Amino acid sequence: MNYAHELVVAPGRKVKLKDVDPGFHGKHESSEAAAPEIAAHLQKLGRLQYTLYAERAHSLLIVLQGIDAAGKDGVCRHVIGAMNPQGCAVTGFKQPTAEERGHDFLWRVHRHAPELGQVAIFNRSHYEDVLVVRVHDLAPRETWSLRYDHINAFETLLADSGTTILKFFLWISKEEQLERFKQRLDDPARRWKISDSDYKEREYWDGYVKAYEDMLDRCSTDRAPWYVIPSNHKWFRNLAVSQIICEAMEGMKLQMPKPTVDLDQIRKAYHKASKA
Repeated sequence: MNYAHELVVAPGRKVKLKDVDPGFHGKHESSEAAAPEIAAHLQKLGRLQYTLYAERAHSLLIVLQGIDAAGKDGVCRHVIGAMNPQGCAVTGFKQPTAEERGHDFLWRVHRHAPELGQVAIFNRSHYEDVLVVRVHDLAPRETWSLRYDHINAFETLLADSGTTILKFFLWISKEEQLERFKQRLDDPARRWKISDSDYKEREYWDGYVKAYEDMLDRCSTDRAPWYVIPSNHKWFRNLAVSQIICEAMEGMKLQMPKPTVDLDQIRKAYHKASKA
């Protein structure tokens, strides 16, 4: 199954998340059944990113959004981890600093956009300014409602500059979120993730769903598409995201660059050195 085609939000499409099954898992019935395919994707990602880094003609921006416990960190660990850290940078966008608040809302984001040859991952992103800002009334409607057009223009600028943009909305059910909160309580290795805001934010679930739907409706474009990733099954999340990234990178037609030195001269220098 081609998840890039199945899960993409077509430009202009009206998304109703209640109609999207967060437990969808495609043709595979278990993580064991999907494991060989995931492993193949991750191996391919490593090779593709190596070529991207060497060629330095393209860049890749991966945006991760989702409700608390949806699995943004998991994607970074289990999918992005297949790439060489030398060519990747993960940035998490939390509450803006005083300096960041003194600039336009995209100022803090633009400087983390990837240069040619690099992969940038936004764990939360510029979309926080039409999500949490909206849900918690941190800015008036006349302010945040203008930001959809600003975001689309910003992403068009990046795309025109050689950046491929992939945006993943990780969709879990309210019941699955609560189960993951329980796992954090029960597992000492996960308790560090517990936040005072976890249960307070659940009270705003419906408001977030509406904000996510508007985000998907208004900001999924041909140049910067959104993908709604059913994420109740972590293994399916990893399968779909890794497949979509691989397909996008293959579409770049990456090529290893030609040597910039005279190989005959280098061979002569090598043979001379090897005989010394």
